[in-house]
Amino acid sequence: MKTLRTPDSQFENLEGFDFKPNYCQVNDGDGGQLRVHYLDEGPNDGVPVLLMHGEPSWCYLYRKMIPGLVNAGYRVLAPDLVGFGRSDKPIERNDYTYHSHVDWMTQWLKIVDVNHAILFCQDWGGLIGLRLVAENSERFAGVVAANTFLPTGDVKPGQEFLDWQAYSQNTPEFAVGNIINGATVTNLSPEVIAAYDAPFPDDSYKAGARQFPLLVPTTPDDPSSQVNREAWGKLASLDIPFLTAFSDQDPITSGGDKAFQKMLSGCEGQKHITIENGGHFLQEDKGEQLAEVIINFISDNDLGISL
Repeated sequence: MKTLRTPDSQFENLEGFDFKPNYCQVNDGDGGQLRVHYLDEGPNDGVPVLLMHGEPSWCYLYRKMIPGLVNAGYRVLAPDLVGFGRSDKPIERNDYTYHSHVDWMTQWLKIVDVNHAILFCQDWGGLIGLRLVAENSERFAGVVAANTFLPTGDVKPGQEFLDWQAYSQNTPEFAVGNIINGATVTNLSPEVIAAYDAPFPDDSYKAGARQFPLLVPTTPDDPSSQVNREAWGKLASLDIPFLTAFSDQDPITSGGDKAFQKMLSGCEGQKHITIENGGHFLQEDKGEQLAEVIINFISDNDLGISL
């Protein structure tokens, strides 16, 4: 598998982002290895809070949430998916599959030895993160889901998603920072937009970002549809608390919170919340509030503050 690695110089002096990088190696499934980057902040014996980003962002998305969670005594883990951030980037688009993303992050989960974790997931962070929970349930104590879903292709996707999918394939310039800015309520500064662009010096680094929209199961016979149906069944049977914290201004995932609440027993009795004045990337719009939501969720469910 041929890969690119974004030069470290791209990540110097990013706006509001002063965290130490951590790395591990996972098998790429093709006889080689991939370097995965992640943040690891807070006390080692704190309950892990796993923050999973989506498309086309990276762990920079969580810079507003990390300080509050660390100050509350939690160990915060925020990996960069393969193809994003400081993680390695396969250059061939067909090297990226839904299965491979789940496999790479499962390996990372086991290498870092994450246990008793609280998952916070948004966008593709949920498509991958919820599969991690379903298939490694012994490692998780709870889930907070925001602006995400676990599609099976049994329900036709909305026009907003289909428009995004078409745009991602047809636009000559896949301007990551501007894409993220267009999916927030607040206007991001030029410095923040540049930070989202930092992992992608040119289009050759964007194979994963370009491919992700095509990997979402949109038909019942998609290769990942049945696996996701089975994951729904596993999630429904889990006896762990599950909270939804969707924003009020995201047309792509609107209504997804109600689907989780209807289908998962872990949602029963939870203080589900709607984040007001939040766009698709609500971590940018309401990051500090989301950190408080997670802290309250852990407290309300007596999930502890240390291991």
